[in-house]
Amino acid sequence: MSLNPFPPLRRGFGAFWRALDATRRAVINLIFLLIVIAILIAIFGGGAKPLADKTTLVLDLQGPLVEETPGGVREAVLANVSGEVKKSVQLRDVLAVLDTAGKDKNIGSMVILLDELQGGGLASLREVAAGVERFRATGKKVTAWGSSYNQRQYLVAAKADEVFLHPMGGVMLEGFGRYRNYYRDALDKVGVTVNLLKVGTYKSAAEPFIANGPSEAAAEADRYLNNGLWTTYTTDVEKARKLPAGAIMQTIDNLPALMTAAGGDIAKLSLNGKLVDGLKTRDELRQFMMARGAKNTEGTNFRQVNYTDYLARLRPVHIGDAVGVVIASGEIGDGIAPPGAIGGLSTSRLIRQAREDKSIKAVVLRVDSPGGSAFGSELIRRELELTRAAGKPVVVSMGNVAASGGYWISTSSDEVIADAATITGSIGVFAILPTADKVVEKLGIHTAGSPTTWLADAGNPLRPLDPRFAEVIQGSINHVYGDFLNLAAKARKTTPEKIDAVAQGRVWTGLQAKERNLVDRIGSYGDALASAAKRANMGADYRVTYLEQETSNVDRLIGMFGSKAMASLGLGEHVKLGLAGTGLPADAALGMAQDLSWLSGITRERKPFMALTHCLCEVPLGGK
Repeated sequence: MSLNPFPPLRRGFGAFWRALDATRRAVINLIFLLIVIAILIAIFGGGAKPLADKTTLVLDLQGPLVEETPGGVREAVLANVSGEVKKSVQLRDVLAVLDTAGKDKNIGSMVILLDELQGGGLASLREVAAGVERFRATGKKVTAWGSSYNQRQYLVAAKADEVFLHPMGGVMLEGFGRYRNYYRDALDKVGVTVNLLKVGTYKSAAEPFIANGPSEAAAEADRYLNNGLWTTYTTDVEKARKLPAGAIMQTIDNLPALMTAAGGDIAKLSLNGKLVDGLKTRDELRQFMMARGAKNTEGTNFRQVNYTDYLARLRPVHIGDAVGVVIASGEIGDGIAPPGAIGGLSTSRLIRQAREDKSIKAVVLRVDSPGGSAFGSELIRRELELTRAAGKPVVVSMGNVAASGGYWISTSSDEVIADAATITGSIGVFAILPTADKVVEKLGIHTAGSPTTWLADAGNPLRPLDPRFAEVIQGSINHVYGDFLNLAAKARKTTPEKIDAVAQGRVWTGLQAKERNLVDRIGSYGDALASAAKRANMGADYRVTYLEQETSNVDRLIGMFGSKAMASLGLGEHVKLGLAGTGLPADAALGMAQDLSWLSGITRERKPFMALTHCLCEVPLGGK
């Protein structure tokens, strides 16, 4: 006979487990029931209530303006739950709302609010500004209001019929420029040697790690680029505000005297300079709009519909021939990348899907990328080449940046359309090999081994770079650069020598690139869609479908109820790099963290031994 001393404990645990299991099943069933109810409401609820006439569209853009919302559905919901959610605005959504609302008989006017628009490249902002112009062309009034305007916000606001400013605000137009951090002395102090191998006089992507300032060639290229972008910006604003050419530069040059004349009142200065039409508080704007148009049912505000609510009313068309759009936004990697980034494999897969879809008759590749891996770039370019060979036209639409690897993937197309303010070119290649032999020497650490050949441990970052290994890598880079020149020459119907003359890693604006035969024409995203449809003989009645990464069934359900959020660089990155406690301003610490994170990342992933077609360029707009 055996004696079990724990029968009460076992019975108690069994009862607890059964209760826990029953609770779990009840919760799962409840969640499932709520999902079913929500789906039934969505299907049979009759949709949104129709808008009344004379409704005002409120274009309240919050967050950065992006081509594609970064991150996946689960990441967005987790960020929302943790309180880290950050909104972003998809360019295509804004354009769809503006163009649809312009034709909507119930939309009588529009109010633009841009206080929360926190970022966006110049080319994307010009697309939104052009959308505002199309809305105005329908005869509907557009009013912009802001507590203040930075350069990004004002480019869009300037397109309104009337621009209002808070009496304590101001319009800050300071010009374009970019100051980079240079780390040569800092890296020397800690004993890190950055070995840079490159092709291209102007290929300056890694200069901050090998020098204490820009090379003469890099400084020249930056000045030429920035002046070109600034000319495009000021021309747009002066034309929209009916200001004489050069008025903005004249204001900046005489700013101290003008501020004194305005009594130090920036709002008055903006009004005197005809950058705004009047000064109003937000409640005064509300009263102004109520007096002009229809009031809401309570009579407390003007009749309105918010941008996000109007977007939710739009119903995509799923029947008929289509132009397929693949978004190539972010840095280019080799493998699978989430939305908001480019993977050689994942983006190639989307292009292949477009090629194999019989309803898709043409493809538009929307590029907003500074480049990255040469191998990943070639995977994407090859899929575009196969798509053209299959008889489907391919048109490239260049966004804010289509440089280096971003230009590489654009070389297999029937037409390349860039914005005047696109940053493109940067046809060059480099490899970067950091070594920390001096670091370990300071620590009293020594490395030794018995390799069978000199090459066996040539890539060890704890040893000095072997000149023979550097020679091998340089030869590989030279070869990739030659391939780059040949691809560009074939695409532009010219010779590699002529491409080399405008290449060498130099960046150009879209206008400058057009003058040098690096793109076919200057135009908009809409122009690219129309060109693709025309090349496929689709006529004017075609639909646009976006090829996106497939999500699981669970993610689809989450996406129905979760909010979208943008992945952000958290404080943890600052702490890892020792920058959080430096006393630096947050923006300066963030910039240094991003620079050094990039260097750390390519070292960790062994990318130093790969050819990189990367620009590390950005739009020098200033502000946030």
